Amino acid sequence: MLQSPQPSQQFLTLEESNAVDAALLASHEKFLTRLTISSLKVLKQIAKDAGVPMDDLNAPQIIAWFENDGKIRREQGSDAAFLKW
Repeated sequence: MLQSPQPSQQFLTLEESNAVDAALLASHEKFLTRLTISSLKVLKQIAKDAGVPMDDLNAPQIIAWFENDGKIRREQGSDAAFLKW
């Protein structure tokens, strides 16, 4: 599973964040909406790194990707990892 360093990025663009803010949702629903949009972006990256369509991802692949991203963070620093938290 190859993973090239990504430039620092927000998981929600300003436009996406504004759209969520404008939605007629309760605050907990807005949180879940932001989380879901961010999760979609992470799943797309996992599928790209695994070389499979997103629909074909499975739990072991997702777990392995997170383990690898954590390993990259520990060994190469947070700038080299995909996730910046």
